Amino acid sequence: MPTPAGTVALVGGDEWTAPCKVFDTRLLELAGTDEVFVLPAAAAFEHPDRAVERATKYFAGLGAKVKALPVVNRRDAETAANVSAVRAAKFVYVADGSPLHLRSVLKGSELYGAMLHAYGRGAVIAASGASATVLGDPMVDPRGGAYTVGLGLVPGLAVFPYHGTTAEHLRERSIDLLAANAVLVGVDEQTALVRTGDGPWQVSGKGGATVYRKGAKPKTTKKGDTIDLAAATAR
Repeated sequence: MPTPAGTVALVGGDEWTAPCKVFDTRLLELAGTDEVFVLPAAAAFEHPDRAVERATKYFAGLGAKVKALPVVNRRDAETAANVSAVRAAKFVYVADGSPLHLRSVLKGSELYGAMLHAYGRGAVIAASGASATVLGDPMVDPRGGAYTVGLGLVPGLAVFPYHGTTAEHLRERSIDLLAANAVLVGVDEQTALVRTGDGPWQVSGKGGATVYRKGAKPKTTKKGDTIDLAAATAR
Protein backbone atom coordinates (compact mmCIF):
# COMPACT_ATOMS: atom_id res chain seq x y z
CA MET A 1 0.00 0.00 0.00
CA PRO A 2 1.47 3.41 -0.99
CA THR A 3 2.04 6.22 1.47
CA PRO A 4 -1.18 8.25 1.30
CA ALA A 5 0.08 11.26 -0.63
CA GLY A 6 -3.17 11.72 -2.52
CA THR A 7 -6.77 12.43 -1.59
CA VAL A 8 -9.59 9.95 -0.95
CA ALA A 9 -13.23 11.01 -1.18
CA LEU A 10 -15.94 8.61 0.03
CA VAL A 11 -19.35 9.88 -1.12
CA GLY A 12 -22.52 8.60 0.54
CA GLY A 13 -24.46 8.39 -2.73
CA ASP A 14 -26.49 10.54 -5.11
CA GLU A 15 -23.29 11.85 -6.64
CA TRP A 16 -23.01 14.51 -9.36
CA THR A 17 -25.89 16.59 -8.01
CA ALA A 18 -25.97 20.25 -6.96
CA PRO A 19 -25.12 19.75 -3.24
CA CYS A 20 -21.98 17.83 -4.29
CA LYS A 21 -20.49 20.81 -6.12
CA VAL A 22 -18.86 22.17 -2.98
CA PHE A 23 -16.63 19.14 -2.48
CA ASP A 24 -16.17 18.22 -6.13
CA THR A 25 -14.88 21.73 -6.82
CA ARG A 26 -12.42 21.27 -3.98
CA LEU A 27 -11.37 17.85 -5.30
CA LEU A 28 -10.60 19.36 -8.69
CA GLU A 29 -8.44 21.98 -6.95
CA LEU A 30 -6.60 19.32 -4.94
CA ALA A 31 -6.03 17.25 -8.07
CA GLY A 32 -4.75 20.28 -9.97
CA THR A 33 -6.61 19.27 -13.11
CA ASP A 34 -9.74 19.89 -15.14
CA GLU A 35 -9.89 16.27 -16.30
CA VAL A 36 -11.78 13.54 -14.46
CA PHE A 37 -11.49 9.87 -15.38
CA VAL A 38 -14.79 8.14 -14.63
CA LEU A 39 -14.74 4.40 -13.95
CA PRO A 40 -18.24 2.94 -14.57
CA ALA A 41 -17.43 -0.71 -13.80
CA ALA A 42 -19.88 -0.95 -10.88
CA ALA A 43 -22.68 0.12 -13.23
CA ALA A 44 -21.81 -2.59 -15.78
CA PHE A 45 -25.31 -4.08 -15.64
CA GLU A 46 -27.12 -0.75 -15.34
CA HIS A 47 -26.16 1.24 -18.45
CA PRO A 48 -22.62 2.40 -17.61
CA ASP A 49 -22.83 4.86 -20.51
CA ARG A 50 -25.54 6.74 -18.64
CA ALA A 51 -23.30 7.15 -15.62
CA VAL A 52 -20.62 8.64 -17.85
CA GLU A 53 -23.16 10.95 -19.51
CA ARG A 54 -24.35 12.23 -16.12
CA ALA A 55 -20.80 12.83 -14.99
CA THR A 56 -19.92 14.61 -18.23
CA LYS A 57 -22.81 17.05 -17.94
CA TYR A 58 -22.19 17.65 -14.24
CA PHE A 59 -18.45 18.27 -14.43
CA ALA A 60 -18.88 20.51 -17.47
CA GLY A 61 -20.76 22.81 -15.13
CA LEU A 62 -17.66 22.91 -12.94
CA GLY A 63 -15.40 23.73 -15.88
CA ALA A 64 -13.99 20.20 -16.14
CA LYS A 65 -14.14 17.47 -18.76
CA VAL A 66 -14.75 13.78 -18.26
CA LYS A 67 -12.84 10.93 -19.85
CA ALA A 68 -14.61 7.59 -19.69
CA LEU A 69 -12.58 4.56 -18.71
CA PRO A 70 -14.09 1.71 -20.78
CA VAL A 71 -13.85 -0.78 -17.94
CA VAL A 72 -16.83 -3.01 -17.14
CA ASN A 73 -15.15 -6.41 -16.64
CA ARG A 74 -11.88 -8.00 -15.56
CA ARG A 75 -10.52 -8.16 -19.11
CA ASP A 76 -10.93 -4.39 -19.41
CA ALA A 77 -9.09 -3.96 -16.09
CA GLU A 78 -6.04 -5.70 -17.56
CA THR A 79 -6.02 -3.75 -20.84
CA ALA A 80 -2.79 -1.80 -21.28
CA ALA A 81 -4.43 1.39 -22.55
CA ASN A 82 -6.76 1.61 -19.54
CA VAL A 83 -3.96 0.86 -17.09
CA SER A 84 -1.72 3.49 -18.67
CA ALA A 85 -4.47 6.12 -18.54
CA VAL A 86 -5.12 5.54 -14.84
CA ARG A 87 -1.42 5.56 -13.91
CA ALA A 88 -1.16 9.07 -15.37
CA ALA A 89 -4.51 10.31 -14.06
CA LYS A 90 -4.82 13.04 -11.45
CA PHE A 91 -8.50 12.43 -10.62
CA VAL A 92 -10.28 9.06 -10.83
CA TYR A 93 -13.97 8.87 -9.90
CA VAL A 94 -15.53 5.44 -9.36
CA ALA A 95 -19.25 5.51 -10.18
CA ASP A 96 -21.93 3.91 -7.98
CA GLY A 97 -23.40 0.49 -8.71
CA SER A 98 -22.71 -3.10 -7.70
CA PRO A 99 -19.89 -3.26 -5.13
CA LEU A 100 -19.36 -7.00 -5.53
CA HIS A 101 -18.97 -6.69 -9.29
CA LEU A 102 -16.63 -3.74 -8.84
CA ARG A 103 -14.49 -5.73 -6.42
CA SER A 104 -14.31 -8.67 -8.83
CA VAL A 105 -13.16 -6.32 -11.59
CA LEU A 106 -10.54 -4.46 -9.56
CA LYS A 107 -9.12 -6.71 -6.84
CA GLY A 108 -5.60 -7.78 -7.79
CA SER A 109 -5.91 -6.23 -11.24
CA GLU A 110 -3.39 -4.13 -13.15
CA LEU A 111 -5.91 -1.30 -13.16
CA TYR A 112 -6.15 -1.25 -9.37
CA GLY A 113 -2.37 -1.26 -9.20
CA ALA A 114 -2.45 1.79 -11.47
CA MET A 115 -4.94 3.48 -9.13
CA LEU A 116 -2.59 2.88 -6.20
CA HIS A 117 0.29 4.29 -8.23
CA ALA A 118 -1.69 7.42 -9.08
CA TYR A 119 -2.84 7.84 -5.48
CA GLY A 120 0.71 7.43 -4.20
CA ARG A 121 1.89 10.33 -6.31
CA GLY A 122 -0.94 12.67 -5.26
CA ALA A 123 -4.03 11.84 -7.32
CA VAL A 124 -7.61 12.10 -6.10
CA ILE A 125 -9.53 8.82 -5.83
CA ALA A 126 -13.26 9.31 -5.31
CA ALA A 127 -16.01 6.70 -5.09
CA SER A 128 -19.72 7.03 -4.46
CA GLY A 129 -22.43 5.00 -2.81
CA ALA A 130 -21.93 1.25 -2.81
CA SER A 131 -18.66 1.71 -4.69
CA ALA A 132 -17.27 3.72 -1.77
CA THR A 133 -17.63 0.63 0.42
CA VAL A 134 -15.19 -1.27 -1.82
CA LEU A 135 -12.28 1.07 -1.04
CA GLY A 136 -12.34 0.09 2.62
CA ASP A 137 -11.43 -3.11 4.38
CA PRO A 138 -13.53 -4.54 5.94
CA MET A 139 -16.25 -3.90 3.40
CA VAL A 140 -19.95 -3.94 4.19
CA ASP A 141 -21.56 -6.81 2.30
CA PRO A 142 -24.68 -5.48 0.51
CA ARG A 143 -26.39 -8.86 0.75
CA GLY A 144 -27.12 -8.51 4.45
CA GLY A 145 -24.99 -5.94 6.23
CA ALA A 146 -22.23 -8.30 7.41
CA TYR A 147 -18.59 -7.84 6.37
CA THR A 148 -16.37 -9.12 3.62
CA VAL A 149 -12.95 -8.25 2.20
CA GLY A 150 -12.58 -4.92 0.38
CA LEU A 151 -9.72 -3.44 -1.61
CA GLY A 152 -8.09 -1.90 1.45
CA LEU A 153 -7.17 1.51 0.09
CA VAL A 154 -8.42 2.68 3.48
CA PRO A 155 -7.74 -0.22 5.87
CA GLY A 156 -9.65 -0.45 9.13
CA LEU A 157 -12.47 1.74 7.84
CA ALA A 158 -15.82 0.38 6.71
CA VAL A 159 -18.25 2.68 4.89
CA PHE A 160 -22.03 2.55 5.14
CA PRO A 161 -23.46 4.68 2.30
CA TYR A 162 -26.97 6.15 1.98
CA HIS A 163 -26.84 6.41 5.75
CA GLY A 164 -29.86 8.65 6.14
CA THR A 165 -32.18 6.57 3.96
CA THR A 166 -31.07 2.93 4.13
CA ALA A 167 -32.97 0.14 5.88
CA GLU A 168 -32.41 0.34 9.64
CA HIS A 169 -32.03 -3.43 10.11
CA LEU A 170 -29.08 -3.51 7.69
CA ARG A 171 -27.36 -0.66 9.49
CA GLU A 172 -27.91 -2.27 12.89
CA ARG A 173 -26.46 -5.57 11.66
CA SER A 174 -23.31 -3.81 10.42
CA ILE A 175 -22.96 -2.06 13.77
CA ASP A 176 -23.41 -5.30 15.73
CA LEU A 177 -20.85 -7.22 13.66
CA LEU A 178 -18.19 -4.50 13.63
CA ALA A 179 -14.75 -5.74 14.69
CA ALA A 180 -13.05 -4.17 17.70
CA ASN A 181 -10.17 -2.81 15.59
CA ALA A 182 -12.33 -1.25 12.88
CA VAL A 183 -14.49 1.83 12.47
CA LEU A 184 -17.79 2.04 10.61
CA VAL A 185 -18.74 5.42 9.15
CA GLY A 186 -22.23 6.03 7.89
CA VAL A 187 -22.16 8.72 5.20
CA ASP A 188 -25.30 10.54 4.11
CA GLU A 189 -26.21 11.02 0.47
CA GLN A 190 -24.78 14.09 -1.31
CA THR A 191 -22.09 14.12 1.38
CA ALA A 192 -18.40 13.24 1.21
CA LEU A 193 -15.81 12.12 3.71
CA VAL A 194 -12.52 13.51 2.38
CA ARG A 195 -8.92 12.95 3.47
CA THR A 196 -5.70 14.28 1.97
CA GLY A 197 -2.48 12.49 2.84
CA ASP A 198 -2.30 11.50 6.50
CA GLY A 199 -4.57 14.35 7.57
CA PRO A 200 -7.94 14.06 9.29
CA TRP A 201 -11.14 13.23 7.45
CA GLN A 202 -13.44 16.16 6.72
CA VAL A 203 -17.18 16.05 6.18
CA SER A 204 -18.41 18.08 3.21
CA GLY A 205 -21.68 18.45 1.34
CA LYS A 206 -25.34 18.40 2.30
CA GLY A 207 -25.48 15.96 5.20
CA GLY A 208 -23.26 14.45 7.86
CA ALA A 209 -21.41 11.31 8.87
CA THR A 210 -21.86 9.05 11.88
CA VAL A 211 -18.92 7.19 13.40
CA TYR A 212 -19.49 3.78 15.01
CA ARG A 213 -16.94 1.97 17.15
CA LYS A 214 -17.36 -1.27 19.05
CA GLY A 215 -18.63 -0.57 22.56
CA ALA A 216 -18.88 3.20 22.08
CA LYS A 217 -21.73 5.59 21.50
CA PRO A 218 -22.17 6.72 17.90
CA LYS A 219 -20.76 10.14 17.11
CA THR A 220 -22.56 12.22 14.51
CA THR A 221 -20.72 14.94 12.66
CA LYS A 222 -21.89 17.62 10.24
CA LYS A 223 -20.44 19.39 7.24
CA GLY A 224 -17.23 21.20 8.03
CA ASP A 225 -16.35 18.88 10.90
CA THR A 226 -13.15 16.87 10.94
CA ILE A 227 -12.86 13.29 12.16
CA ASP A 228 -9.60 11.79 13.39
CA LEU A 229 -9.66 8.12 12.45
CA ALA A 230 -5.90 7.72 12.42
CA ALA A 231 -5.83 5.03 15.08
CA ALA A 232 -8.29 2.85 13.19
CA THR A 233 -6.91 3.42 9.70
CA ALA A 234 -3.18 3.42 10.40
CA ARG A 235 -1.11 1.35 7.99
